[in-house]
Amino acid sequence: MLAELKGLNEECGVFGVWGHDQAAQMTYYALQSLQHRGQEGAGIASSDGKTVNFAKGEGLVTEVFNQEMLDELKGHGAIGHVRYATAGGGGYENVQPLVFRSQSGTLTLAHNGNLVNANQLKHQLERQGSILQTTSDTEVLAHLIKRSGYASLEERVKNALTMLKGAYAFVIMTETELMVALDPHGLRPLTLAKVGNGYAVASETCAFDIIGAEVIRSVEPGELLIINDEGIRSERFSYATNRAICSMEYIYFSRPDSDIDGINIHSARKRLGRQLALEFPIEADVVTGVPDSSISAAIGYAEEASIPYEMGLIKNRYIGRTFIQPSQELREQGVKMKLSPVRGVVEGKRVVMVDDSIVRGTTSRRIVKMLKEAGATEVHVVISSPPIKNPCFYGIDTSTHEELIASKHSVEEIREQIGADSLSFLSVEGLVQAIGRSDEGENRGHCLACFTGKYPTEIYPDTLHPYEKELAH
Repeated sequence: MLAELKGLNEECGVFGVWGHDQAAQMTYYALQSLQHRGQEGAGIASSDGKTVNFAKGEGLVTEVFNQEMLDELKGHGAIGHVRYATAGGGGYENVQPLVFRSQSGTLTLAHNGNLVNANQLKHQLERQGSILQTTSDTEVLAHLIKRSGYASLEERVKNALTMLKGAYAFVIMTETELMVALDPHGLRPLTLAKVGNGYAVASETCAFDIIGAEVIRSVEPGELLIINDEGIRSERFSYATNRAICSMEYIYFSRPDSDIDGINIHSARKRLGRQLALEFPIEADVVTGVPDSSISAAIGYAEEASIPYEMGLIKNRYIGRTFIQPSQELREQGVKMKLSPVRGVVEGKRVVMVDDSIVRGTTSRRIVKMLKEAGATEVHVVISSPPIKNPCFYGIDTSTHEELIASKHSVEEIREQIGADSLSFLSVEGLVQAIGRSDEGENRGHCLACFTGKYPTEIYPDTLHPYEKELAH
């Protein structure tokens, strides 16, 4: 999907490996597999058991690194990160891994997610004398670890993690070990794998395929893994609460070839499409999906509805990033640079257009218009998720109700705005059923906050956007 045009951007991607003599090279390839989770910056830190070296920069993985840089990152341990700016914004200083050197050694860390109590903790740390070097909430953990009174690093890390609220998957590395932690709700995906004689962890299992790693299991909520030359050990810093993994991972963020908790993303999205067809049968001639994340759901819809699936929209894969800032008029035409309708497929046809979500509605309106200009007689838009009515505070860039069209308008009003002949959203119940997670409990294993407004954690007032504070009053 056209995330940069929709206003729904991925969080970040993390990777860690210990016990492999080509750790940095392996991390480089893994980060390329995770590139869809962040395109604003990338970094790698490596350890040879005595020294930690790192390299990072703004841009894509292939733009940041070259072979000469990777050759300098020696060692059998490494962590890596691809960044999409969430809390704290962009800038080189916020590119991860963050590296902290002291007389007691080097601490490096990378983070996927967002801390809802970061501002509180920053104020507290600054009152105690800490000087923060970045605007990222990730740095908070390093200061909490350093200020903890426990003797061992492991106990300091566990103590610091208990102070964090929100979504986080951390990889933490010193000269001699790799630590991995997932928040008590398991809001972010994180998986452990075996690679050679060592271990690796990643935000998505697609990172393991390229390096030949074998998946072992998901990292458990509230779990801390300690990986070093002696092997791997599991500790708890928090006991399990209701599992609440982000539903958008299944709907949109993760790559189709990834698995989360044993559920393949492509298969889950096909089931979302099938469920849509059951809930909203439509008389039409062709079904098409908005590339790329909606194609699986479109195939599922077409199979269930017995309507031919066709490539009615083609994505231009060679646009890339541009440093030329277009005029507003050209920016409005941005969708046409990214997508092209296939006239021979849609002309004279009633089209079911499957998409994964609607955030602001601007992209949907332009795509519907393009299809009709290409000769589609009807365009029926079906969305493989419920309406996004509430902001996310866990690492997705929807921070206010104001920017979410579904928070202010009915389905019929949205339909009118995007120019579709009909508009349908998947039900919350249908979403959970189609994904197929077996967890019990109120959230049934999912964070559904952007659809239902029921957040799995407390949301602190200083986390809210000024618009949200006004709304609350």
